[in-house]
Amino acid sequence: MFYSFRILSLSLSGNKTSKAARILLKSHNLRGQNPRPPTSHRRRSPPPPPPPMDLSAVHAALSAKSYSAIATLCDDLFLQVASRGVATDDWPYAVHLLGHLYLNDLNSARFLWKTVPQEVKDAHPELGAIWKIGQCLWNRDYAGVYTSAQGFEWGPEISDFVTAFLESYRKRIFELLTSAYTTISIADVAHFMGMSEEDATNYAVQNGWSLDVATKMLTVRKQKPQTNQKLDASKLQRLTECVFHLEH
Repeated sequence: MFYSFRILSLSLSGNKTSKAARILLKSHNLRGQNPRPPTSHRRRSPPPPPPPMDLSAVHAALSAKSYSAIATLCDDLFLQVASRGVATDDWPYAVHLLGHLYLNDLNSARFLWKTVPQEVKDAHPELGAIWKIGQCLWNRDYAGVYTSAQGFEWGPEISDFVTAFLESYRKRIFELLTSAYTTISIADVAHFMGMSEEDATNYAVQNGWSLDVATKMLTVRKQKPQTNQKLDASKLQRLTECVFHLEH
């Protein structure tokens, strides 16, 4: 009541007080209002989880037996997965590692093995068995390569890949023996090829080598040189290392 009378008096007193009346009236009106509730801050929704790994291309390559493409395919996919922040605990490390061994790329295989978390190595004995093959390759333990590959019970996804690796490796060793020797004993061929002496002899003869039964020596049939072919420095290096190892 007092405020109403005071405002009315100020309003009637003239223009000089009309401004004061307006201020007082505004102050009076604000007193009767409820204070505004504090503005609540909306919580930001968490970012969506990254999409799961798409390994269909890897499975398709395995099904098509395109083993020479596995390493490059896995390298590219692994970089894509890592860039999206997806956990790689379920990554097919065994297939990836064997892909490098299939190409005889031991440096890439060693690097990949070092990047695999220890808990993943412990949880996947198949991965450790693949790396054991890699160690034999690195140490030029020819017989150990076959023993390691044939002494483990591989899963259905990788068993055919291991078989194909052995066939490729055996062919590569046979080519090196062909380049390094003129004659070689059956026992040595069997050792380097991971076969019995009978199987090694049959393999060599089927590829054009001749057998001296009396001396148990095999005579190598040299491949015809291809004209206008550049010398592959990496093959020359492997041949030199192979011959040095054979002679010592």
